[in-house]
Amino acid sequence: MIRSAKREDFETIREIYAIARKRMREGGNPTQWGVSYPPDELILEDIEGKNLYVLEENDVHAAFFFRIGEDATYRVIEGGEWLSSSPYGVIHRVASDGRVKGVLPKIVRFCEEKIRHLRIDTHENNLVMRHQIEKCGFSRRGVIYTHGDSVDDRARIAYEKC
Repeated sequence: MIRSAKREDFETIREIYAIARKRMREGGNPTQWGVSYPPDELILEDIEGKNLYVLEENDVHAAFFFRIGEDATYRVIEGGEWLSSSPYGVIHRVASDGRVKGVLPKIVRFCEEKIRHLRIDTHENNLVMRHQIEKCGFSRRGVIYTHGDSVDDRARIAYEKC
């Protein structure tokens, strides 16, 4: 079951993000989220804004950001183009504790029930996520840039499905 995250989920969500950061570092992707992303303030802001969701099977096992509407990081794309300029939903900050299989397909199905046109991105070094995104039917569209300290750490491969 996927539901909106609640303030009571905060500590569990923090733990899930810590597990995800550790797995990313161990998988050769140490810079995407570093040692502290997302910060507590952003998690709380996402909960309060009703943009953070959790996947729950008896316990909370995954968290992700989802919102319908323009995302500033997708305004400029390099080395490609978007498939459509129609309204879209954006998926960010997908994290799992690793105890439930098929998390991303479940998230994508949930989001597609809200809007068929979706965008998502990930770091070049996040090979596991790149594979999962493509397996879910997204096509690679180009490179976008997030906010960060260096261009190398901000570059993300952007994907779209519509």
